[in-house]
Amino acid sequence: IRERDLASGSDRTISTKPGFYYGPRHSPDGRHIRYSRTGGSGMTGAMWSGERGVHVIPAQGGEPRRIAKNGENPQFSADGSRVLYFTGGGLSKKLMSVGLHGEDAREVLDLKYPDLVSISPDGKWVAFTELFNAYVAPLPQTGGSIALSKDTKTIPVTQVSRDAGSYLHWSADSRSLHWVVGDEYFSRDLKDLFAFVPGAPKDLPKPDSAKGVKLGLVAAVDTPKEVVAFTHARIVTMRDAQNVQEVIENGTVLVQGDTIRAVGENVSIPPGARIIDASGKTIVPGYADVHAHVAHFGGGVVPQQNWAYYANLAFGITTTHDPSATTELVFSQAELVKAGTLVGPRIYSTGTILYGADGDFKAVINSLDDARSHLRRMKANGAFSVKSYNQPRRDQRQQVDQAARELGMLVVEEGGSTFHHNMTMILDGVTTIEHNLPVAPLYRDVIELWKHTDVRNTPTLVVSYGGLSGEYWWYARDNVWEDGKLARFFPRETLDARSIRRETAPDWDYYHIEVAKAAKALRDAGVKIQVGGHGQLQGISPHWETWSLVQGGFSNWEALRAFTIDGADSIGFGKQLGSLEAGKKADLVVLNANPLEDIRATADTRYVMVNGRLFDVDADMAEVGHRAAPAPTFYWQRHQDGHGYGVEYGPTMPCHCPKSGVPHRH
Repeated sequence: IRERDLASGSDRTISTKPGFYYGPRHSPDGRHIRYSRTGGSGMTGAMWSGERGVHVIPAQGGEPRRIAKNGENPQFSADGSRVLYFTGGGLSKKLMSVGLHGEDAREVLDLKYPDLVSISPDGKWVAFTELFNAYVAPLPQTGGSIALSKDTKTIPVTQVSRDAGSYLHWSADSRSLHWVVGDEYFSRDLKDLFAFVPGAPKDLPKPDSAKGVKLGLVAAVDTPKEVVAFTHARIVTMRDAQNVQEVIENGTVLVQGDTIRAVGENVSIPPGARIIDASGKTIVPGYADVHAHVAHFGGGVVPQQNWAYYANLAFGITTTHDPSATTELVFSQAELVKAGTLVGPRIYSTGTILYGADGDFKAVINSLDDARSHLRRMKANGAFSVKSYNQPRRDQRQQVDQAARELGMLVVEEGGSTFHHNMTMILDGVTTIEHNLPVAPLYRDVIELWKHTDVRNTPTLVVSYGGLSGEYWWYARDNVWEDGKLARFFPRETLDARSIRRETAPDWDYYHIEVAKAAKALRDAGVKIQVGGHGQLQGISPHWETWSLVQGGFSNWEALRAFTIDGADSIGFGKQLGSLEAGKKADLVVLNANPLEDIRATADTRYVMVNGRLFDVDADMAEVGHRAAPAPTFYWQRHQDGHGYGVEYGPTMPCHCPKSGVPHRH
C-alpha cells in the first residue's frame, strides 16, 4: 500500500508485504488507514492470499492489525473509533462494526438483498444498492441491529435512482449521494429525497429526474499500421451466404492495419509489406465462440497478461460472446483489449444475466417498464445483448423481448432444460436459444415451427442436456494434458486435475451425438447453428463443439461455418467478421493442415491474427510487428505457483514443455 502526497507527487510506502489489498482509506483524523485483504483468483494465482479480512495500520507505517477475519468494503465511523464492514453472502449478509483493536464486534445491519452499503461520513445516513437500484435511509443509533431493505417500514427508505446505483458514494459533507450509470455521473441531494430534511421542496423530485453528467473518459482504439501479406495459402473464405463452398488453392490475403484489403490468386503486394509464406497452410477466418465463459466472473486485480485470453487466441478464437459475466469486470476488460492494453480476442458480453430465480442479483421484471430499466442499465454499461434466464413467466420474457426491440438489443435465452420454455421463446422471437432443446431427436412439429423464424441455436454439445455430454467424449479419448498449447497457456495443476483422471463410457452412451444430429436436422431446414464452447476448457472446448457437430452429420465445411460466419452473424457482426473478404476486419487463422479434410485441423494453429495484430503460435504467442512483444509470462512462472516450467524449478524438477507438452525432465 502506498500513499501519494498530492501536492508534491511523492509516494510513501505504508505496507511492504505483498498481498491483495482493497479500499485503503484514512481515518477522519488521518492517524490510521483501514483496508481489506483478500485472496488471489484463477487469473492471478493463490500466492500472498493469507491473512484475509479487515485490517488497520498506522498511517505513518508500522505493523497492521487484523480486526476481522472476514469482511470487505471497510469504512470508518464518524469519529474514527470504529470500523464498519460488509460480510456474509448470498441472502444472508451483515454490516458489522468493530473497534480499532478488534474489540466489541457487533451487528449494525441485517441484510438480505442489498449487495453494497455506504454509511455517510457523519454516520447519520445509510445508502445501499438492492436488486440493481439505489436507496437511502436514516441510520438510527439504536445500539442494536436493524433489518434493512427497500421494503423496511421501521425507518423511511426512498429510492434514489431510476435504473441503477453502481459505485454509490457520499459527498464529504454528507448532504448528497453520488453514483454512476455507464459513462454518466449522477448526484442527488438529501433534501430532494426526504420532506423532513431542511430545505426540501414542497414536491420532491422523482427518481427519474436525476440528470447525469458525462464523464468524458475516452481512449484510442488500438489500430495496427503494418501491411501483411499471407501468400501461397489455401484460403477457405466462408464469404458466400448461399452455402456455396469457396476455396482458393493458391492465394494471398492482404491485410492493411486492422482491415483485410484483398483476397485472391492475383493480389498485388505493396513494397514494404511483411510477407508470411503460407505454403502448405490453410487460412480460415478467425473463430467465433458465441457462448464463451472466458473467466469473467468476480472482480479485483486484473492481470496484465490474461492466460484465458491467450489460450483462446492460441487456438484461433478471435471473437467471444460471454452470455453470463460480471458486468463491471467483463466490459472493463473488453475496453482494455480494444485499447491494446490487454492481449485477447474480441470480448463481447451480456454482462450479468437477467436472472429470474431468487437471489441477491435477480432481475425483478413485472412490467415492460421494469424490463426497459434493466436493459437501459445494461446498454449503458456496454452491452448490446442481454441474457434472459429463468424468468419463470412467459409475459416476463416477452417484456424483455419488447424492451430489447425498442433499444436495438439482442436477447439470448435458455430454457434451463424446460422444453416448453424453449418453444415459447422461439415463438416470441428471441435472437438465439442457448444450449440444446432437452429432447432429441427432433420431430416435424418442432422443425417446421423453428424454420419459420430467424431464431438461431447455440447447442453447446459440450454440456448438452438429456444425457452424457460432449466434453466427456473428448476427455476420454484424447490425452488432453499433453496438448502443447494447453500446457503453455493453462495453469498446469488445473489442467491435470481435470484431464488426467477422466470418466468414460461406450460410444453408444454419449447423448451429445444424438443432439448434434438434431442440430443438423435444424440446419438442413434453414435454422442457423453456431458454436459455443461454454468455457469448459479455455481454447479447446469450442473445437470440441465443432468436431461434435461433425459427429452429428455436419460436413466439415458446415461445421466451419458454424464456427466462423454463422457465429459472427448471430451476434450481429456478420458484415464485419466471420469471413475472409476485402473490407472486413483482419481476423484470421493460419492452420498447418486442411480442416476440410480433417476437422480436427481447426486446432492445429500456426499464426493467429486478431484486428490486424499477428501472433506466432510456434513462438508461444509472441507478437510479430505492431506491438512486437515476446511470449507472455503467467503467474505460475513468476510465482512458482503450481506445476510450472522446468526453468522455474531447476534441473531436477519435472517439466511440461510448451513445445511438446510431454512431461519429462530438464
